[in-house]
Amino acid sequence: MTHKLPPIVLVFAGNDPSGGAGLCADIQALTGQGCHTAPVVTCLTVQDSRNVIEKIPVSGSKVFDQAMTVLADLPIAACKIGLLGSIDVIEAVQQVLLQYPSLPVILDPILAAGGGYSLANLNICEAMITKLFPLVKVLTPNSQEARILTRSNTLEAAALQLLDYGCQAVCITGTHENSATVVNSLYSQGQSVYSWEWPRLPFSYHGSGCTLASSLAGQLALGKDIRSAVYEAQRYTWTSLQMGFQAGHGQAFPYRLLCL
Repeated sequence: MTHKLPPIVLVFAGNDPSGGAGLCADIQALTGQGCHTAPVVTCLTVQDSRNVIEKIPVSGSKVFDQAMTVLADLPIAACKIGLLGSIDVIEAVQQVLLQYPSLPVILDPILAAGGGYSLANLNICEAMITKLFPLVKVLTPNSQEARILTRSNTLEAAALQLLDYGCQAVCITGTHENSATVVNSLYSQGQSVYSWEWPRLPFSYHGSGCTLASSLAGQLALGKDIRSAVYEAQRYTWTSLQMGFQAGHGQAFPYRLLCL
C-alpha cells in the first residue's frame, strides 16, 4: 500500500438513528479533519431531529470489549467521548483509559438532548466527574452543562471547578448564553484564558457539540497543540453550522462533509 495512514480516533458514543448527532456526527466530523474513526457504541437511542424518546445503554463489558479489541489492533492517536448512558459504561471507559494513560482524551459531557430529554442523572454526573474527568485532556461543555456540573453561577467559577476536578483544559461554549455573538473560552491549568467570538447563527442545531468535540479530537490526533486545535475545531464547527440544512421537523443538521 502507498496511501499514508490517517490518524485514527477512538470514539465512545451513542448511535443516533437520525444521523444528526452521535456516532454518525463523530465519523463525519473526523473525516472532515482527515482522520479515520474507530466507533465504539455505548448506547442505542430512539430519537429524531426534535428530541430523544429513549436511550438503551450497552453493557459495560461489551463497551470494554469493543474498545480493547480495537486498541490491540489499531494505532489510536486520540479518544473522543460522547454519550455514555450509564455508570456501568462510565466505569468500563475508565478501565480502558487507565490502560492507555498517554492517549489524549476529549470528553463532551452530554447531559440533555436539544429537545430537553435528560441523558444524565445526578449519579451519572458524579461518576463522570470522579472517574473520567481526571483522565481528560480537554472537556467541552456548553455553558449550561458547565453550570450544572459545578453548581456555579459564573462561567469562570465553573471552569475553575472543572479544572479542580482534574481536567487539563476546559473549553466552554457560549451558544446558550444571551449574547449578540457566541463566545467560546478555553481555560487551562496554569495558563491564560483564551476566548473567541463567532457570529451567532439563526438556527438551533442537532449535533453541534458532537461536531466540536470530535473535530477537536481530530486536530489533536493530527499533532496540533491544544489552543490551535480548539481554534481549528471551532472554525470547522461554525462553518458546518453555517452550511447546515433542515432535514426534519426539529433542529437543523450541521453540514460536516467539508475539509478545512
